[in-house]
Amino acid sequence: MRAMRATWDIFCNVVDNYGDIGIAWRLARGLVREHGQTVRLWVDDLGAFRHIWPVIATDVNRQICEGVDVCAWHAEFSAVEPAQVVIEAFGCKLPESYLLSMSVQAPPPVWINLEYLSAEPWVAEHHGMPSPHPRLPLTKYFFFPGYTPDTGGLLAEADLAERRAAFVHSGIPAFWRALDLEVPRADELRVSLFAYENPALPGLLDAWAADTRSVTCFVPEGRIIPQLAAWLGITSLQAGEAYRRGALRLHILPFLDQDTYDHMLWACNLNFVRGEDSCVRAQWAARPMVWQAYPQQDNAHWDKLDALLQHYTEGLASEAEHAVSGLWRHWNGMPDVADMATCWAAWRAQQAAIERHATAWCDRLGLAGRLTGKLVNFAENKLKCRVFANP
Repeated sequence: MRAMRATWDIFCNVVDNYGDIGIAWRLARGLVREHGQTVRLWVDDLGAFRHIWPVIATDVNRQICEGVDVCAWHAEFSAVEPAQVVIEAFGCKLPESYLLSMSVQAPPPVWINLEYLSAEPWVAEHHGMPSPHPRLPLTKYFFFPGYTPDTGGLLAEADLAERRAAFVHSGIPAFWRALDLEVPRADELRVSLFAYENPALPGLLDAWAADTRSVTCFVPEGRIIPQLAAWLGITSLQAGEAYRRGALRLHILPFLDQDTYDHMLWACNLNFVRGEDSCVRAQWAARPMVWQAYPQQDNAHWDKLDALLQHYTEGLASEAEHAVSGLWRHWNGMPDVADMATCWAAWRAQQAAIERHATAWCDRLGLAGRLTGKLVNFAENKLKCRVFANP
């Protein structure tokens, strides 16, 4: 049954370059395309948005893209009528004038704080909890994505599995040719590397260079390019350049838009990802992955890493589980982990089992439900209650 049509305002303050806007954009597109909602997406950094969706114009205040009304969010916020559903992406602070306009609406909008994804057990306990505003007659609800049915689920399009299967069946050779690259050889491991700066990177590159089989690594332009250049002993790296050291070939790619990045994840044998958006897309890719959590003070991100590892490695045999956990933990700077060469050798020895597990894990992800649909149902139920309360 099709959802009730409602108006939505999504506010996105771009904090971590691309992750926040990546999630907000996928959500906005899904609400329009799959649920028939009317969506305005307010973004304070259209330049970052353009990196992941190149048709975005950075010099206009309003544009329609993929059916979404994309609006520039300026410090001086113009008066607008609030939507029926208002989403603060990741706790960004709403403009004060907009908040005051919300407070005089009858009934008031459904106000949702979309939180960051976490596999930690406390997420389910806090999902959907209300928080009354201290001054205004408004209530905000905390919506937590997660890996279990009692959370907000995971962000994914309804046709994602079908598109991935079609690409894997017949689209991979054309993808590599479009990048002016050869189709991979049978014994070649192709890896995508999207990461924050990381002191473990030189050890990983050394391990790949010393591998007994070919490793080809594709690196979109980003924060680790200076580290790669330093490892190679050169001053800079540019998109389109390629280098070889031992068994390792490095290819520097331009920053990829969302859809092309999905194809990269589907085409590679192993994906190193960071933050939230690329982490979730790598899991849906049904390929082995290594996650770099966003570094936090006092190493709070280690708890998030261990929580996801506990879910992700469930069902793996002991040796394969140790190989996955060791590589993830070393990559995130956790103590009491073997050196990178040992971690990489363990992963290589268990590669076949890890690949089978990645496919099985992808199939299990759907049990948590899809974030977009759960958000629509949550908002619709709140709207119906408010209509009945304000006849």
